[in-house]
Amino acid sequence: MKKIIFCLVLFAAIPFYSQEKPESQKVNFFGGFESNSQWYLNDKTLQIAHPNVPLRSNNYLFLNLKYKNWTAGIQGESYEDQALLNYNPKLNKSDVATYFVQYKNEKMDVTAGYFYEQFGSGLLFRSWEDRSLGINNALRGGRIIFSPTPYFTLKSIYGQQRTGFDVANSDVYGVDAELELSDLFQFETTELSVGGSYVGREEKTKTVLNPNFNSLTNAFAGRINFTQNAFYFSAEYDYKSKDAIIEVRNQIENDFIKPGTALLLNLGYSKKGFGVDGTFRRIENMSFFSERLAKGNAYNDRILNFVPSLTKQHHYNLANIYVYQAQPNVFLGDETVLKTGEIGGQWDVFYNLKKGTTLGGKHGTKVAFNFSNWNALGGEFYLPKKDYKTDFIGFGKKYFSDYNIEITKKWNEKWQSIFSYINQYYNKKLIEETEGLVKTNILAAEATYKFSTAKSVRVLGEHMWADSDKKNWAASTVEYNHNSKLSVFVSDMYNYGNDDIKMRNHYYNIGTAYRQNSTRIALNYGRQRGGLVCVGGVCRFVPESSGISLSLNTTF
Repeated sequence: MKKIIFCLVLFAAIPFYSQEKPESQKVNFFGGFESNSQWYLNDKTLQIAHPNVPLRSNNYLFLNLKYKNWTAGIQGESYEDQALLNYNPKLNKSDVATYFVQYKNEKMDVTAGYFYEQFGSGLLFRSWEDRSLGINNALRGGRIIFSPTPYFTLKSIYGQQRTGFDVANSDVYGVDAELELSDLFQFETTELSVGGSYVGREEKTKTVLNPNFNSLTNAFAGRINFTQNAFYFSAEYDYKSKDAIIEVRNQIENDFIKPGTALLLNLGYSKKGFGVDGTFRRIENMSFFSERLAKGNAYNDRILNFVPSLTKQHHYNLANIYVYQAQPNVFLGDETVLKTGEIGGQWDVFYNLKKGTTLGGKHGTKVAFNFSNWNALGGEFYLPKKDYKTDFIGFGKKYFSDYNIEITKKWNEKWQSIFSYINQYYNKKLIEETEGLVKTNILAAEATYKFSTAKSVRVLGEHMWADSDKKNWAASTVEYNHNSKLSVFVSDMYNYGNDDIKMRNHYYNIGTAYRQNSTRIALNYGRQRGGLVCVGGVCRFVPESSGISLSLNTTF
């Protein structure tokens, strides 16, 4: 805590000292503060007893200074008395979390300290921060980005990955290069670029005396991006050298050594009023952590790459009960659970029905289709000896599918409605490795009425028919925006179809948010349904809880 106070005084003093200097020599000071707190309450209906420390809080203060080509920054974090439920237990105090110094001009960008970076799609390497998921896997070390010409960029990185308030016991190296061929050859209507990446993870394991794998794991990737008028295409292939498989938490399989691969394809066509986008991905044994034994942790701690679920990110509550998580891991449990990765993809199609037509009406109608389907990799599996040989294009047992349609209709200047139908298939046996297979049908309808430019009310109703697990649900939300600053809402999810009458619970919430310039404060009271919370296709598990939450976010 003393470190944070010292840095606050230092950062506040510098701009004050320099305020009388010429404009070109002034120091720019900027930053922000975010606080997310919750007071957990007892809830007899949900059979929840509040934790030993019922009042918990996650807090982030980040400060930056910029002078000419130089930028310095620091982030302090506080989790007092403890972090919110099911966050990484390493987040357990108040201290300086990250810091950096950066020099940047037109051709050179050099950073020392903690930094974030991504190579290509991120399947090989991505470091990023997402506070709602408890992820901050920045590297502490150095990064150099060199752009000698407008059409060529070379990145090099070295560091140790953040874990809690410390760093992992490994070293990470990386190089990424991208060449903009369209700029090099001055194409007028075509955009074409190629790129390549290397990432090395060096970790000497102490738990295996005579390892059958190298301490250095090498990973390579190549990619291409092409755009011609309304058509676009991209492809990336990744390879990870042989390494030990981690099937059981904290257990390295010294006799189960396999490489990893990934193939990502994306193509689409888009013009005014119509678009289609398709993505195909095949991944095999592509989990990648800065420490091998971090694999399987529930907090995405020490994860080196970014493998999001490629499915529609629904904004409906019921559509996010059975949410898919990407399956990059290897697990050969028995004949019923054979996983070495995933294969599948999704398609998006949208079409705007023209204004003035029978179906389009006076203001037009938007129709959007989305289809996603994911399977285990097919191949030959050898049990009880752990081994496998996958087919490159082979579909095993089905993990998940989501087929949905969304129709948006603007009736007049005040009324707009959205109607959605969603069909889902969720194989709990394979995804969660627990018994169960769930098939759902979901209907959702919402209407928004605008009283004025800033004042509106939105009403949403949802219903899920599920053939197993917790069975049927109903949900509703009413949201009122008084102006651009103040909004209130009330919502409820009711598991009325649960076979266990005692588990037919309401998950209600009521809250308000107020925004003033760059500051937003939100207060909420209610219940949290247990399960996965996902942002951008990456998820974390949250337990059932009941209480009052307060969040504050401001920048300056």
